[in-house]
Amino acid sequence: MELSALQHSFIAEIKAKVRQAQYEALQAVNVQLINLYWEIGRSIADRQAESWGKTLVPTLSRELQKEFPGVGGFSEGNLWLMAQFYSEYQGVINLVPLVREISWSKHISILKKCKDNLEREFYIRATRKFGWTKNVLIHQIENKAYEKYLLNQTNFEKTLPDAIKNQAHLAVKDEYTFDFLDLAGEHSTSQLEGALVQNIRNFSLEIGHQFTFVGNQFKIQAGSREYFIDLLLYHRQLQCLVAIELKIGEFMPEYKGKMEFYLSVLNDKVKLPHENDAIGIIICKEKDRTVVEYSLKTSTMPIGVATYTTTAKLPRQYQDLLPDKQEITDKINEYFGEK
Repeated sequence: MELSALQHSFIAEIKAKVRQAQYEALQAVNVQLINLYWEIGRSIADRQAESWGKTLVPTLSRELQKEFPGVGGFSEGNLWLMAQFYSEYQGVINLVPLVREISWSKHISILKKCKDNLEREFYIRATRKFGWTKNVLIHQIENKAYEKYLLNQTNFEKTLPDAIKNQAHLAVKDEYTFDFLDLAGEHSTSQLEGALVQNIRNFSLEIGHQFTFVGNQFKIQAGSREYFIDLLLYHRQLQCLVAIELKIGEFMPEYKGKMEFYLSVLNDKVKLPHENDAIGIIICKEKDRTVVEYSLKTSTMPIGVATYTTTAKLPRQYQDLLPDKQEITDKINEYFGEK
């Protein structure tokens, strides 16, 4: 029996309600579990403060597993994590309201990999907002999404639609590490491009797992002339083309105009109807952050300016570039739409 359009719509509506109910049920279970772990952590921390000794947790673990056979979560290691979770979060005003927002396994990843409270807040809120799985969360932490958002020099905030601008912020790094390239200290742009193409797998790992390679020296035409984009990628999540220009020297303001030209042609002649407008990334050996800021200020095209290094060592001034704690708090609230 063939269903009518009205029947299809009705069934789809019921399915959506079932999924929403399942989601809410899982959320309720998660809240109860986190509440339990928080209270166990509090009790252990209180007893430790009273000098009950380190044998408390192993004994408690054995007794709980004996009393509740088949119930996971009561290993000695997990009980210690509960105590750490409570001890490190309970006095932080921005973290306490967030502890029930994500699952325990994701909390453990953040607890183990992030030591700064503002960084922890960022990843908890991002996981909640974007629905990151545990593996995606770990990838974002290892890919330094927090630092990337704080340090990135782009104009995405004013040039991209609300639906994708937050994800776009996380798609572009401020510094790329091409330590897998066998390049001399002095090298040409063509040598850099050729080495990246030859090492496309490592390049893809560095630039991000959502990017796919379209081509190098990608030809576009305007009027009777041909132009060539160094690297053209596609970002699956943002659903847009990404043009990359490589520069072996310092960023110059005129690079922005050239990139704007490339993006205009891509949007007009290459972009498919269902795709978002193309994004440009200019990757230079060095940049003056003030010059970049002024260059991007008047652009209506989404462009990011990053640097690259051929060594794994982070720039010495990397930490010094991070804003102070109040600025970070303001930027996080702005990012998640809470001003």
